[in-house]
Amino acid sequence: MRYLANPTVRLFAGAAMISFSPVWVKLVSVSPTTSGFYRVLFGSIALAAYLLFKKQRLNLSTRAWTILIGASIFFALDLWFWHRSINYIGPGLATLLANFQVFIMMFAGIILLHQVPRLTQVIAVPLALAGLAMIVGLDWRNLPQDYRLGVIFGLLTAVVYAGYLLTLREARRDSEHPIPIREVAVVSAFSATMLGLSAMIEGHSLAIPNVQDAVWLIVYGIFSQGIGVILIASSLRQVSTTEAGLALLLQPTLSFVWDVLFFARPMTATETAGAAIALIAIYLGSRPSSKQAQGAR
Repeated sequence: MRYLANPTVRLFAGAAMISFSPVWVKLVSVSPTTSGFYRVLFGSIALAAYLLFKKQRLNLSTRAWTILIGASIFFALDLWFWHRSINYIGPGLATLLANFQVFIMMFAGIILLHQVPRLTQVIAVPLALAGLAMIVGLDWRNLPQDYRLGVIFGLLTAVVYAGYLLTLREARRDSEHPIPIREVAVVSAFSATMLGLSAMIEGHSLAIPNVQDAVWLIVYGIFSQGIGVILIASSLRQVSTTEAGLALLLQPTLSFVWDVLFFARPMTATETAGAAIALIAIYLGSRPSSKQAQGAR
């Protein structure tokens, strides 16, 4: 445990832990909405336990509570889209597409905050598109319908996840706490409610069919939504921008590795090169702000 005193170790341990998120989604036999519900349900319990242990109260302003409701809607949509993308195109590509949120964040900064993009950011956008084209292929019309739908869901995940990060940042604007555990705990609880209602509207049962699924879902919630988030969030103010950017890169990279190892995803040389190019683009696009690393999936 003494190794966790090192912020760099915490950062990369958290990123590695969260990289298993799409693996748990792929392993369970429940619906995508149901698995999302249990991620944030068990995650909110883990985060609440952490806050109790640290004797931290919520003490959020009315403004923060209102904005966090919006953040919860974005995060619930994020899991709704992402889990379906995982089922259609696999953990690796679905997670890679979700991390395209760095480009949405960049465009939001340009439009909303009138920020001037760095040269590396400008270069990153066509690089990412080229990498995606190499993975997916240019003959879009002849791709299977489910595969195309998975790509679309993955890109929609990037959009709503950027919305979540922007609203979470706004909710924390006047916060005196350096670590956003309180806000993430609130978002997790609200998102669980929304996804639970969504599952019922969709006609999906929230029942867990077997012990194996229960284990995977508990691990998913506690490690991916709980411990992994805590490890990353607690380290961000103590690491360099380069380290934070590499941690952001590590998570989709490992998700691709798990996809190949655990689910025998076939990878051609062109697809592998495309994934590498897209990951480099994500790194270049995320470098200006280490805070984006707290959005690791």
